[in-house]
Amino acid sequence: MMSKQDLTALILDKKEALGLSWEAIAQGIGLSPVFTTSACLGMNSLKEAYAQKLVTVLELPAEAKAAIMACPTKTWEKAVPTDPLIYRLYEIVGVYGPTMKALIHEKFGDGIMSAIDFSMHIDKEEHPAGDRVVVTMNGKFLPYKAW
Repeated sequence: MMSKQDLTALILDKKEALGLSWEAIAQGIGLSPVFTTSACLGMNSLKEAYAQKLVTVLELPAEAKAAIMACPTKTWEKAVPTDPLIYRLYEIVGVYGPTMKALIHEKFGDGIMSAIDFSMHIDKEEHPAGDRVVVTMNGKFLPYKAW
């Protein structure tokens, strides 16, 4: 079976060769650009119908379907990331994470925001001082229970 890493490399090659954007790929399979990209980069899996659509859109070999459907192992580097964009997101969580936690607990109580029942949208907002990145995260609140 093709590994997630091999599949990701193949997807990136096909994306470039076909001149497709993540938006176009997502539109072609019927999912959000964020989720589609995450699955293509190996951090999520696709259900069979979407996996087949991805194979078709990217002209992937048949064995790619099983790889994109396989459950991923969600791991990442434990060290501080060095890619500037990813580092800035890491920095935001480092600086504002305790604030976000405090405000979520104040509004909802003791619990967490789900990363499973979750959606995210990334948009561009034009601004005279420079275009803005708008990241909207929406996760179900999961309260801790006592037993």
